[in-house]
Order: sequence, then C-alpha cells, then structure tokens
Amino acid sequence: METINPATGERLKTFDAWNDQQLEAALASAAATGPAWQATPFAERARLFRRAAAELRDNTAHYAGIITLEMGKVIREARAEIEKCAWGCEFYAEHAEALLRDEVIRTDASASYVSYPPLGAVLAIMPWNFPFWQVFRFAAPSLMAGNVALLKHASNVPQCALAIEEIFHKAGFPGGVFQTLMISATQAEKLIADPRIHAVTLTGSEAAGRKVAAAAGAALKKSVLELGGSDAFIVLADADLEQAVNTAIASRFLNCGQSCIAAKRLILVEPVAEAFIEQFRHKARALRLGNPMQEETQLGPMARADLRDQLHKQVADSIAAGASFALHGGPAAGPGFFYEPVVLDQVRPGMRAWEEELFGPVAIVIRARDEEDAVRIANDNRYGLGATVFTRDVKKGERLARRIQSGSCFVNGMVKSDPRLPFGGIKASGYGRELSVHGIREFVNAKTIWIK
Repeated sequence: METINPATGERLKTFDAWNDQQLEAALASAAATGPAWQATPFAERARLFRRAAAELRDNTAHYAGIITLEMGKVIREARAEIEKCAWGCEFYAEHAEALLRDEVIRTDASASYVSYPPLGAVLAIMPWNFPFWQVFRFAAPSLMAGNVALLKHASNVPQCALAIEEIFHKAGFPGGVFQTLMISATQAEKLIADPRIHAVTLTGSEAAGRKVAAAAGAALKKSVLELGGSDAFIVLADADLEQAVNTAIASRFLNCGQSCIAAKRLILVEPVAEAFIEQFRHKARALRLGNPMQEETQLGPMARADLRDQLHKQVADSIAAGASFALHGGPAAGPGFFYEPVVLDQVRPGMRAWEEELFGPVAIVIRARDEEDAVRIANDNRYGLGATVFTRDVKKGERLARRIQSGSCFVNGMVKSDPRLPFGGIKASGYGRELSVHGIREFVNAKTIWIK
C-alpha cells in the first residue's frame, strides 16, 4: 500500500500490510464493541454523526488535499466530495430512526410488526475513485442502523483510509465501531469467511465483484455489489442541444472520467448527431489539463499509470477494429499520469469500446436511427448502472426511462448519487442498493414479530 502522486509519478509514502495479530485485534475489537453500539440510542448515534459532519466541514481543505494528493482528483471536486460526505452523515443522522421504525402490519395476531435490527459487523471493500464518499455512503447508513464497520480500502489511497478512521475517532465514536484495516485484497477475501463478519459490501470492478460474491455466497453472508458501468447518454432529436452537450461534458469528464456513472456511451439520434459531436469535441478539447491542486484545472491526471495504459490499449484496439477519432488525444507527454480527452466515433459491436467499460477521459459516439433504436442500443450492454435521456418532451423521456435497463435513469440531467435516492445497478453492474431507505435496510434483519 503506497501513496504515489498521480500528477508527478513520485512515490511519497509506503505502508506495510498488517500481520495476522493486528487483524485479529481489529476483529476482536469489532466483536466486543458491536453489542454496545447496537444498544446505543439513535439520538446518540445521530449526535456523533453530526460531529463527524462538522469535522469534515471544519477541515475540508485538509481532507480534500489528501484526496488530490493520492488519486489526482482536481481540488474543486475533492472539496465537493468532502461536502457530500458531510451531507450524507447529516441525512442519516436526521432520518435513520424513522427509516428503521417498526412497521406495523395487521394480521390475525394481537400485534404483528416488522423490526429492523442490525446484522453485526460489515466488511466494506472500497475503491479509490471517490475515496471518501464511497466510504461514507456505506458507513453512515450502516452505522446508524447499529452495525459496526471494517474498511478495506484501495491500496493506492492508504492515507485517505487512515484519515477516515481518524474522523470517526475525532467525532467521538467508540473504538471498534469503525476501523480501517491495512490489509491486502487476498486477506480481505479470506476475511469474508470469518464468523465475526456478518455481511460484505464492495464497490469496484466486475472481476472483484465476482470474487467477493463467490466468497460471500460460500459463507452464506449478505452482500451488496456496486460494480462497473457503461452508462448510456441518449440525445433525441428534440433535445436542448446546448444543455445536453454541457451535461455530457460534465458527466463524462468529472473525476477525469473515472466514475462508474459517467456518460460513457453517447447515443445520438441521426438528426442531431453531427451538431452534438462538433460541440462536444470543441468543449472537450478546451478542457484545461494540469496540476490538480490549482483552482483553474478542469482535468487532472488519471489515478495510476497502469490504469492509463489499460485505457489507451482499449482505445488503440478499438481504432484498429474500425473506430475513428472524433477527437484525438491520449497519454500526455511529461511526468504524471495525464491523458488528453478522446472521442471515438463509428463504434460498433465487438469493439472493446462497445463491449467494455472505459474508465477515463474517453467518450464513445454511437449513432441511432431514432428513439427506438436508441433504447435498443442502450440496453445492448451487459452493464446496467445509470442512464440519461435528453428530450424537450418530458413525458416521452419518462416513458423511455422506464424501458432502459439500469438502476437509475435521469431525464434532462446528469446521473449522480443522492442520499435521498437509492443507488445501485443491475446485470453486471451488481446488485443491492446504497443510500435512501433501501440502502439503510440492506444490512438489517427484516424480522417479523408476532404476538397473540
């Protein structure tokens, strides 16, 4: 586990993986703390989460700086990520008790209802691309429900992982309620079988999801998976073109394109395709690439060298298979892991750009005959995380949104996560939900109580 500055390629700090004794101590602490935390009133849990939100806001510059240093997110976006974490903490502090209130159901009993007690210790295996938000969007609902949390973070953001644990400590959470485990992926996979772990959640790649699902299934433990995405961004003939282009630029290049819910497939009906591509290409070319610590930078580096190499190989293979450049970018000269924006046109089935997720600042264009063809293309993908439809006819947009195979579909807006709404996918994008009432009820026992 090491910190490598993506903007320079410089190795800054290295951390050793825990030994078996250190891991055992963390598991014992979680097991010992669990019953007392479960018995802690909602009001007290909420008080602690409000303190966590205050700690995040009071030290936004510090925490955002760690994000930018470790994974290259531009500093403006890093600050926004910290604010979103604070919002998530406050949302569940305010609403968790009501979301988990006993649900009374009239039956032949004198009284019958469903209660929602916590499962116990939840292992979270989290990614590097939103290194604070991904953790808090899991931790806030899970801990407010009365579970305890063990975090195995991505190996390239160890300082983020330790900083998050420190936030919980500073907020006054009891020791053992939230712990960062400095362990390898192999150790985490084996850990799923430990009887002191009661559930597991993973946000990451499809390959990692299959391994975690298999391990959780073998141990008969609840799992939630949020995996990759190749989100469709449909633009119909009657769309507000300027709004659609601006939204597509923001969605595709946020976080240097390293987002599961980015607008990866631009599905354009023929009447607007050329005009959209020209405007999109112009705006993508104008994005300011540079030092992510500088306020004016719009596009920072990719998070790791291997990720940049993988993306470039996907682009090169797609070009070799017949795709064309609407905008020719690629690895930037000089230090760091910068990648100039690419737009691929003439993308067809069988090409890597069609079949795979492109995790970086590369957009692909797919032309559709009409709206029916656009929906068909959107659904012709093994992923199903998010989708977008742009049209001035909102009712038509809503009808199409219902037909698209995805965990969410936004009409005339950018796909984003929101504590008030469930977040997750279908097909190869995973299963289960985070956030909202659906997220907080993933790691509880929907328990029937019947009294005569």
